[in-house]
Amino acid sequence: QVRLVESGGVSVQAGGSLRLSCVGSGYTYSRYCMAWFRQAPQNEREGVASIDGDGRATYADSVKGRFVISKDNAKHTLYLQMNSLKPEDTARYYCAADFFLCGLGPSLYNYWGQGTQVTVSS
Repeated sequence: QVRLVESGGVSVQAGGSLRLSCVGSGYTYSRYCMAWFRQAPQNEREGVASIDGDGRATYADSVKGRFVISKDNAKHTLYLQMNSLKPEDTARYYCAADFFLCGLGPSLYNYWGQGTQVTVSS
């Protein structure tokens, strides 16, 4: 059974940095596409960044140059380094995984974590 557990969400000041983590279990971690999504109240869930089995990353335009996605296959852990945070980055951040497809669309992923809250104050 695939399980994803996020951590690292806190409240920070604008301009600050934060690193989110997502530990996965129950599947062949290195072969899966992994991604970060976020959802603010009354907004749709949006893709932030994804990384495929070969380590190729894709980013949403809104976070390019500020966020970095990475993974440690040995630790079964996905990371999202978030720099130069803005109030509009405030959202609940979710980790997602899937074996077949990779990208920033939520419908591509079958496995999801419960999320971790990030709040950026101005």
